[in-house]
Amino acid sequence: MELIKLLGVLIVIVGFALKLDSILIIFLALITTGIVGGLGVGGLLETIGTNFVANRSMAIFMMILLVTGTLERNGLREAAANLIKKVKSATAGKLIAVYGVLNGLFGAFNVGFGGVAGFIRPVLLPMAEGAIENKEGTVNEEHLEEVKGLAAAMQNFTWFFFQVLFVGGAGGILVQTTLAGLGYEVSLIDLAAVEIPVALFSLVVSCVYIIVKDNRISKKYYEKSAGKKAQK
Repeated sequence: MELIKLLGVLIVIVGFALKLDSILIIFLALITTGIVGGLGVGGLLETIGTNFVANRSMAIFMMILLVTGTLERNGLREAAANLIKKVKSATAGKLIAVYGVLNGLFGAFNVGFGGVAGFIRPVLLPMAEGAIENKEGTVNEEHLEEVKGLAAAMQNFTWFFFQVLFVGGAGGILVQTTLAGLGYEVSLIDLAAVEIPVALFSLVVSCVYIIVKDNRISKKYYEKSAGKKAQK
């Protein structure tokens, strides 16, 4: 009977495998886990409410999701794609690199763009898709999937290294307390100063990698398509 408590995990795996709506799957798994775990409806609602109050930053995240959903419904993705089509030299790799620079800059002040759900999916990916269409005429689905991975990677690279530059941020405090436990007393200002060259180096390497990687996969997918058209 203990295995039934893992039913929520099974729902997530099956839902994602079938590519169903992610938010719906997560909420369904949440409710199922709470009920089969013995919390009941009342206990589940109480737990959600307690954690919501304890983590008030979740309110900002939920507001971003609501605003993003409303904008998407009113043509945000189409507007982003149409905008980037006017920039002839734009490529998916260059767009992701520019996003990385901006994400790092704002991350140094502990200000996020909304991450994958709030910015990459509704804004950056349609712009990248528009850039691909502008250059290649059509979008190869496998290429687009790889672009999604590159965009998510850039989000992780830049946020991971640049958030530590914000004095008093969670990342810097975590490093400070970890070092203190090892017997090294350092100030947050000193940590930020040491991290600056590391963050800049990581940004340069990430941007170069993303652009080179995108160029390579573009040649892989679109030269193959061009070769097939030539044979026909």
